Amino acid sequence: MATLQFTFTDSTTLFRPSLPSTRTFSRNRSLIVKASSSSSDDFSKSRRRFIAETAALSVSLPQLAARAEDALSEWERVYLPIDPGVVLLDIAFVPDDPNHGFLLGTRQTILETKDGGNTWAPRSIPSAEDEDFNYRFNSISFKGKEGWIVGKPAILLYTSDAGDSWERIPLSAELPGDMVYIKATGEKSAEMVTDEGAIYVTANRGYNWRAAVQETVSATLNRTVSSGISGASYYTGTFNTVNRSPDGRYVAVSSRGNFYLTWEPGQPFWQPHNRAVARRIQNMGWRADGGLWLLVRGGGLYLSKGTGLTEEFEEVPVQSRGFGILDVGYRSTDEAWAAGGSGILLRTTNGGKSWIRDKAADNIAANLYSVKFIDEKKGFVLGNDGVLLRYLG
Repeated sequence: MATLQFTFTDSTTLFRPSLPSTRTFSRNRSLIVKASSSSSDDFSKSRRRFIAETAALSVSLPQLAARAEDALSEWERVYLPIDPGVVLLDIAFVPDDPNHGFLLGTRQTILETKDGGNTWAPRSIPSAEDEDFNYRFNSISFKGKEGWIVGKPAILLYTSDAGDSWERIPLSAELPGDMVYIKATGEKSAEMVTDEGAIYVTANRGYNWRAAVQETVSATLNRTVSSGISGASYYTGTFNTVNRSPDGRYVAVSSRGNFYLTWEPGQPFWQPHNRAVARRIQNMGWRADGGLWLLVRGGGLYLSKGTGLTEEFEEVPVQSRGFGILDVGYRSTDEAWAAGGSGILLRTTNGGKSWIRDKAADNIAANLYSVKFIDEKKGFVLGNDGVLLRYLG
C-alpha cells in the first residue's frame, strides 16, 4: 500500500391557547338569567363577577400564547461577532469539557465557546495567521483532549490540551487535493480526507501519514473506463461532499452530482455507484440505523432500502417549498432534522418516513448548509452570513 511520508525541518510549533370551555360561559350566562329574577343587588354582584372573570381571562390569554410559542420553538439563533459574509463550516466540542467548543468558517474564522454554545468569541491562533493567505477552515474533530483542524490552503493544526494551544503541523506539498475532512480516532491518531479522494491516517501526531487508499478517485475511474458508471469515464474533478459513518465508512458525491462513491476500511479503492435518481445528487450521508440518505438538487429526499450499502432508494415526500435541501443530521435513531436554502428546516420523528416543516428559521434570509448534533441534547445548524442556530430541545 502506498505510503506518503511527510518530512520537515522544524516542528512549528408555539399551540394557540384554548378559549374558556363552553361550560364556563354557560355558567356565566346562567348567572345572568338567574339574576333577572332576583334583586338588583344580586344582579350587580353577578355582573361584577362576570366582568372580573372576563377581565382575568383577557389578561391571561397573551401570557399563555407567549409561553406556548416559546415552548414550541426548538431552535434559537445565536448571534456571532463575525463579518456577515462568513460561511460557517464545522463545529466540535471537547469531550472532556462539553461546554468548551470551537466553530469554524471561511475568512479565517475560528470562534470559541466555554458555555456550551450560548456565546462565542473570536479565537486567535498565531500559527494559523498568515498575511499571504485567507484560510477556509473546513473541519475540526476532538478525541479526549486532542483535537485537529484542517483547512484550505493546506493547513493542519493540532492540540493536545483541549484547544488551549494549537501547533501547526507541516504538510507535504505533494498532498493530492485540498483537505476537507478530519476525524480524531485515538491517541495521537487521526484520519484525513482530501477532495480528490485521498485518505491518510496517522498515529504519531501527524508527523507521518499512511495512505489508506492506493490511488485518487480520478485515477481509479480513469483506469476502469468500462466500469459502467455514468459520467465517470475520463473523470477529472473533486468531491462535492464527503461524509463518514461512526464505524469508518465513507460516502462521497462527485463534484457534478452525477454519481457517488463509497469506501470501507480495508478496501484499496473507492467504489463508484450510478445514481438511482434522475436528478443530480446534492449530498449524501449516513442514517442513525446505518442506512443512507440522499438529497437531490431541487429539494428531493431519498432513503436507501435497508441498513447496508445499496443502490436502491425510495423517495420521501418533503415540503421544501422548492428550495434545495442541503444536509440531514440525526439527533437519535428516530429523530432527524434537515436544512436547506432560504431557512428551510424539516423534522422527522419516525426515522425519516415523513417530515414536517419547522418555521423556526423562516424569517432568516440565509442558506442552512449543515446540521450537527453533538449529542441528543446539543445540536447546531450552520449557515451562510454567519447564521448559527442552537437546538433547545
